[in-house]
Amino acid sequence: MLIGPPGAGKSTVGPLVAERLGVAFCDTDDRVEAVAGKPVGDIFIEDGEPAFRALERDAVAWAIAGGDGAPGGGVIGLGGGAVLDPGTQRLLEGQPVVYLATGFAAAAKRVGLSAPRPLLAGNPRAMLRELLEQRLPVYQKLAWITVSTDDRDPADIAAEVADQLTLARPGSAPSGPAHSSRTTR
Repeated sequence: MLIGPPGAGKSTVGPLVAERLGVAFCDTDDRVEAVAGKPVGDIFIEDGEPAFRALERDAVAWAIAGGDGAPGGGVIGLGGGAVLDPGTQRLLEGQPVVYLATGFAAAAKRVGLSAPRPLLAGNPRAMLRELLEQRLPVYQKLAWITVSTDDRDPADIAAEVADQLTLARPGSAPSGPAHSSRTTR
């Protein structure tokens, strides 16, 4: 499970990690769009954030379960706000969660504050800063492993994530966030 704010690199690093581990990759936003039949931005505008979060929670459950073409046991990239939903938090319990940490400057550069992101509408710089502050404690609470992505090549990040996940597999390390190996660079 890859979690982190917009611009952390989940969609870029996720497929690289999956390739290194020899497993499938799933971006939950892609699943949400496929099920809803419309882009994430349209879901927010037409149906509202609660409807989007419910679809997102279902996408996470589907991906973890591994049924109907889902990558159960693979690498799953969650949308940046997925972790705010208590149901999604429960789904992540017992799962190896990697927090791709990024600072405000790097996230702003990667997101491109003019990009169409529904939760950054209005004043994108202020909204991004607020999102980062609001979500940071949740990311930290859920993470077994934390990897900084600022000023790093995606392949290097993927290598570190894959190495840390390999070390954290059952039988090689105690499970759960309280006993996990954490790395920050």
